[in-house]
Amino acid sequence: MIIKIELVKRIKEYFNLNIYETKVWLALLGKGVASAGEIAEISEVPRSRTYDVLESLEKQGFAITKIGKPVKYIAVKPTVIIEKLKSNTLRNANEKVKTLSELKNTKEYLELKNLYDTGIEPVKHRDISGAIKGKAGIYNHIKEVLENAQKQVIICTSVNEIKNKSRFFSFIFERLRKSDIKIKIALSGEENEIKKINNKFKIKAKKIDIDAKFYIADNEQVLFIISKENMPEEELAIWLNTSFFTSALSFLFEQAVK
Repeated sequence: MIIKIELVKRIKEYFNLNIYETKVWLALLGKGVASAGEIAEISEVPRSRTYDVLESLEKQGFAITKIGKPVKYIAVKPTVIIEKLKSNTLRNANEKVKTLSELKNTKEYLELKNLYDTGIEPVKHRDISGAIKGKAGIYNHIKEVLENAQKQVIICTSVNEIKNKSRFFSFIFERLRKSDIKIKIALSGEENEIKKINNKFKIKAKKIDIDAKFYIADNEQVLFIISKENMPEEELAIWLNTSFFTSALSFLFEQAVK
């Protein structure tokens, strides 16, 4: 049995294993049931390390020790491993979210906030502009900008963006409605798709014939998306906090959707 190098590299990343663990697991999968010596021969992992690696795989749920002499190991089905890893990931993520949610109730958070608000040089939002890279970072900033609005938000984006981020926008629209914030939306795309989105989210988006994406809050802040969607990690946005420019952009938006 020959274990392909490319397969080892991919499986190593997918399952968060080290190189020896990956080779031993693949060898065990190929044999189904095998001794440490057999695994060492197939995987080309030094025999002196194979026992430790098999023990590590057993603890992680990738292998089971077969009762009897000599000691042999049984491979666990990949589907079982995937389901277990999914459950572990969700549990860890939920625990992390809970920890972060409770952080605001700690004295450490109050110290951080106090440092930000009253430090040696307090941050003045009116003086800030910046670039945000990566889709995840951009959406976090969109959420912050829109949720901090007091009176009105303007959203200009595409039908596809709303559809692809349905849960995100559903949450945003609901939060804005509950806060009694006026929402103005323009979407590029097919007329019938815009109607579907209006019905689904209970909004009144208008069609616009330019492929632009920006978000405005209270004519004070604007977030521009300035790159294409096809490479999420390289997506780039510019955030400006200036009423002079933002008010002018809001006026142009109003003229475009009349």
